Amino acid sequence: MNKVSYLSTGRRKNAIARVRIEEGSGKLIINDKTVDEYFGGLERNKRVVMKPFEIWKGAKGYDFFVNACGGGISGQAGAVSHALARAILSLDETAKAALKKEGLLTRDSRMVERKKPGRPKARKRFQFSKR
Repeated sequence: MNKVSYLSTGRRKNAIARVRIEEGSGKLIINDKTVDEYFGGLERNKRVVMKPFEIWKGAKGYDFFVNACGGGISGQAGAVSHALARAILSLDETAKAALKKEGLLTRDSRMVERKKPGRPKARKRFQFSKR
C-alpha cells in the first residue's frame, strides 16, 4: 500500500510550522496534542488555525500532523494556519481562489521592530525636560 504524504511550511512573526498530511480520518495534531489542548482557552487562536478547514471541506479523508516551534502562541497559530493553507493547496488546486481571497496563502511579514540605542524601546523616548 502506497501512502500519500505531503509536506508544507508556514511562518508568522518568529514562529515556524511544518505540516505533514497523510490519508486518515480527519484529525489535526499540533506537537502531539489536539488543537484544544495546545491552544487551551484561547478561542481566537483556535479560530485562526481552523479557518483553512472552514473554506476547504475535504479534510475528512486526511490527517494533519503539525510541528510548531519558535515565537509565541499567537504567532504559532498564524504559522499553523499558513502551513495548513499551503498544504491544502498541494492536495486540492481548486481551493486556491478561495484560500487566496481569505488571505491565507500570503505570508504576514510583520515582525517586531528592534530596540534602538538611547531609547527605552523601539520608538518610545525618555521624557524631555527643557530645564
